[in-house]
Amino acid sequence: MPYEVIATLMFSSMMLMLLTGQRVFGAIGFVAVVAALLLWGDKGGYDIGFAAAMKLMKWYPLLTLPMFIFMGYVLSESKIADDLYRMFHVWMGGLRGGLAIGTIGLMVLISAMNGLSVAGMAIGATIALPELLKRGYDKRMVTGVIQAGSSLGILVPPSVVLVLYAMIARQPVGQLWLAGVVPGLMMAAMFVAYIAIRCRLNPGLGPVLSEEDRAMPRAEKLRLLRAGLLPIIIFAVMMVPFVNGWTSLVESSAIGALAALLAAILKGRMTREVFENSVRNTLSITCMFMWIILAALAFGAVFDGLGAVKAIESLFTDQLNLSPWMILILMQLSFILMGTFLDDTAMLVIVAPLYVPLVGALGFDLIWYGILYTITTQIAYMTPPFGYNLFLMRAMAPPEIGLRDIYASITPFVLVMVLALSLVMIFPGLATWLPDYVYAK
Repeated sequence: MPYEVIATLMFSSMMLMLLTGQRVFGAIGFVAVVAALLLWGDKGGYDIGFAAAMKLMKWYPLLTLPMFIFMGYVLSESKIADDLYRMFHVWMGGLRGGLAIGTIGLMVLISAMNGLSVAGMAIGATIALPELLKRGYDKRMVTGVIQAGSSLGILVPPSVVLVLYAMIARQPVGQLWLAGVVPGLMMAAMFVAYIAIRCRLNPGLGPVLSEEDRAMPRAEKLRLLRAGLLPIIIFAVMMVPFVNGWTSLVESSAIGALAALLAAILKGRMTREVFENSVRNTLSITCMFMWIILAALAFGAVFDGLGAVKAIESLFTDQLNLSPWMILILMQLSFILMGTFLDDTAMLVIVAPLYVPLVGALGFDLIWYGILYTITTQIAYMTPPFGYNLFLMRAMAPPEIGLRDIYASITPFVLVMVLALSLVMIFPGLATWLPDYVYAK
C-alpha cells in the first residue's frame, strides 16, 4: 500500500475517533500504536511507543510544566489575582474605557501567572465582567475584551501550549517563550489602542467612573497598588535570573512556584483547601499534557518512518508548484478551519507531524513559526460560528449576554489579531529578536 494512502487512512481514522468524542490523547495514541503494529509487527511497533515514552521522560525542560501550572493555581486560588483587578479598578477608572483597558492588563498578568487561556477566561468572566456591566459598560464591548484578553494566555510566557510545541518541534522552550513576549505585548497594546479609540469616539461604550466610585484615600490607593503589583514582582523574581543567564529555565520555574507559595503564606491565604485545590489541579493538567505529548511523539514517529513528510513536501513544491509562502498561508488557513471544532493542543498534535518538518524544509525558522501557530490558533478560537472561546464565554456569561452578542463582540478583536499576525509574518524579528539577544549573551 502506498505511504500516502497509509497517511491518509491514519488521519481520517484519527479525525473519526475525535468526532465520536474520544479524548485527544486516546484517539491519537490509539491510531499511532495500531498503525505501528500493522506496519512493523510486534517488535517494531512496541519499540516506537517505548522510544516515545523514554524521550518524554528524559526531556528535562518538561519539569517547567507542573511548576508554572502550580504557580498559576496558587495565585488564583489564594485570590491574589483578585487584587490585580481591584488595583486596575481604582487606578484606571477615571479614563474612558479605563476598566476595559485595565481588564486587558489583568489578562496579560494572568497569562504570565498561568499560561492557559481558560484561566484568564474564568477569572475575567467571574471578576471583571460583572463589575464592568454594573458600571454601565457596553455588554458587547466587555464580552469581546474578556475573550480577546484571555487568548493571550497561550502566547505570553509561560505558555503551556508552547511547551507542547517545543517538545514536538524539538525546539528550546526558553527561546519560544521569549519569542512570544514582544508579539504578546504588541497584541495587548493593539487591544488597548482599539478600546481607547472606540471609547473616545463613543463614550457610552466605556463611561468614566463617578467621583463616588473613585473616592478613596491615597494611602488606600497605594496599598492596593502594592497588592496588585505582587504578581508582577513574582514574575520578575522568576524571569530576571533566567534572562540574565543566572539560572536555567527549570530552576526559574521552581523559583516562581516557591515565590507564589511564600506570597500566599505571608498574606495568610494559604489554607489547606487552597493548597489541595492547587495541587490537584496541577496534577490533572500536567498529566493531561504529558499524555498528549506522548501520543503526539508516537504519532510523529510513525510518520517519520513512513516518509510521509517528504511525500507531502514533493506534492506541494514539485507537483503543485506552490511557493513556500503560499504553502505557509495554506497551513495557517487550515488551523483556522480546524479551530472551529478543536482546541489548540488537538490542532497541534494532529498536524505537527506534517507541518513542523515541512516548515523547516521550506527554510522557515521554527521558533518564529511557533509564534505564528499560536497567534493563528488564538484567531481560530474566536472565529464564528464554532470558535472554542465563543462557547466557553457563553457558558460563563450572565443570561443577558446571548450568543449573538458574543459573535458581534469578537469581530473587531479578531481583525486586530489578524493585523498582529500579518505584522509578525512580515517582520519576523518581532518574534526572533528577544530570544536571539538573550541567548547571544
